[in-house]
Amino acid sequence: MRNIALILKYIGTNYHGWQVQKTLPTVGETLEKALSSLCGENIKVTGCGRTDAGVHAQRYVANFHTTARIPCDRFPLAINVQLPEDIVVFEAIEVAGDFNAIASCLKKEYTYRIYNSRIRDPFYVNRAYFYPKLLNEEVMDAAARAFEGTHDFRAVRSVGTETRTTVRTIHYCYVTRNGPLLELKVCADGFLYNMVRAITGTVLYAAEGKLTPEDIPRILDSGNRTLAGPTVPPGGLYLTKLWYGDERLNG
Repeated sequence: MRNIALILKYIGTNYHGWQVQKTLPTVGETLEKALSSLCGENIKVTGCGRTDAGVHAQRYVANFHTTARIPCDRFPLAINVQLPEDIVVFEAIEVAGDFNAIASCLKKEYTYRIYNSRIRDPFYVNRAYFYPKLLNEEVMDAAARAFEGTHDFRAVRSVGTETRTTVRTIHYCYVTRNGPLLELKVCADGFLYNMVRAITGTVLYAAEGKLTPEDIPRILDSGNRTLAGPTVPPGGLYLTKLWYGDERLNG
C-alpha cells in the first residue's frame, strides 16, 4: 500500500470548507471522488486542516493510501482532468507509511487580505475583505504582534470543534500594506476554530480606536470572546504556508 501526499491549491468560494459533509459540497469530498475514479478504488483523503466555507488555500497538503501504481509524476495531470477548475493538484510525492497530513504538520501560516480603498475592486470579490474606511497599518501591525507567543486563545475562537487545549504558540503575526491591499500573516503550531478571522477582527478594532494594542494581553488573559473583535468574513482568508519534517512538502 502506497502513501501519497498531494500538494494542491483551491479557491474555496464554491465549497463548504475542506471536511466531507453529508449534503454540502466540500473540497475534500470533491478530491476523494476524483481520486476514487482515477485509482479504481475507494479513496479516503486526510487534509492538513479544516478550512472553513469560503476560505482559500494557496498551499494545501493532503495524503491518501492506494494500491494504484500510477507514477507520482503522472498523478497531477491525471487527477486535474477530473477536478473542477477551482481545485488544482500540482505535485504528488510518495511519503512514509506513517505520514499523516494533519498530524505530521509542524506549523501553518494563514494570510488574511483586506482591500482598503474607498472604491471596491471586482477582482477582489470573495478574495479579500473590502474595507472602505482608511486603516492605519502601523496600529494594526502593533496589535497583530501583541498576539505573538504562547497563550490561551479562547478569547479569539468561535464555538465549534472541541479541542483538548486552547493554548497555542504563534510564531509571528504582523501586518503589511502594498497599495490598497493589507495582509495580516500569522504562523502558529495550530489554530482554533475561526481564530485567524477573530484575530483580524480584533486588529481592525484597534485600527478603529475601539481598543488599543496594549489591551490585547488583557483580552487574551480574560478568555472572554466578547472583549475581542468580530469574526471577519471568510473570503479574505488563505492558507499560505506549511512546514513538515519531510522538506519536500514545505513551502
